[in-house]
Amino acid sequence: MDDLEERQQRHPSLSKQAKSSPVPVDSNSVTQRLQKELMALMMSGDTGVSAFPKGESIFTWIATIEGGKGTVYEGLSYKLSLHFPLDYPFNPPQVKFESRCFHPNVDRLGNICVDILQDKWSAAYDCRTILLSIQSLLGGSIVYLSDAEPNIDSSLNSSAAELWSNQEDFRRMVHKQYAVGDACEN
Repeated sequence: MDDLEERQQRHPSLSKQAKSSPVPVDSNSVTQRLQKELMALMMSGDTGVSAFPKGESIFTWIATIEGGKGTVYEGLSYKLSLHFPLDYPFNPPQVKFESRCFHPNVDRLGNICVDILQDKWSAAYDCRTILLSIQSLLGGSIVYLSDAEPNIDSSLNSSAAELWSNQEDFRRMVHKQYAVGDACEN
C-alpha cells in the first residue's frame, strides 16, 4: 500500500475529490461558472488571496494565499493549485499546496484536509470561499467556513500537530520549512 492509499484510509474524505457526479454536466456551463467566479474573485477586494487560470485551461488555476497578520504565517506567501473537475460544482476542485506548508492539516505532498473540500462540500461554494477558508485555516484574521484551529486529532502532518501546542516552536518550524521549500523551488 502506498503513502496516498494509507492516508486515504485514515482520511477517507481525501478520496472524495476523485468521485464523479451522477448528474450530467454541460462543460460549457462549468466554463461559464468558472469565468464568473474568476471575475468575482478579482473584483472582491479580499486581502491576501488571488487566483488565475494556468495557461489556456479554465479548469486549472494557480492561487496565492498570504499568511494573516499576527499569525505564525505572517509575511509568508503560498502557491496552491486548483484542478476543477468536469462536474464542478457538484464535486469540489482538487486543491493542493504547491509551496511547502507546515501545518497539521497539510501533508508533505501539499494535500489539504479541510472539511469544505470533502464531506461538507456544497455546490454553493466557489473559489473565493475555498481560498478564504484555507487562509483562515492558516490562522487568517477571517474565520470563514472552516475552523481556524487545525484538527489535531485527525492531522495529516503528525509533526505539525505535536508542535501546535508550543506556538513559538511551531512558528520556527513553519519558517524553517518555508525557507527549505523556497530553496527547492529556486
